[in-house]
Amino acid sequence: MDMSGFRQGATYEQIQEWVQEKYGFHVTHLNIAKTKRKCGIIERQNYNLPKSEGGRSPETPREKEKATIEAFKAFRMI
Repeated sequence: MDMSGFRQGATYEQIQEWVQEKYGFHVTHLNIAKTKRKCGIIERQNYNLPKSEGGRSPETPREKEKATIEAFKAFRMI
């Protein structure tokens, strides 16, 4: 099967390393996952749902979201 038309992505570790090298701070897997969802990059269903309906996770700081989006662009994910 020819998979050449598929958009290749980067691993979370590759994104973390890229952001660390370029911006000097760390982004978490949660930061990356939330930013992917916000950009419409959904690869699979999330099975780690909150245990309660009112469960919330912390918001991603704006500078980390911007850096993660730049990493997505660098890896041609968006």
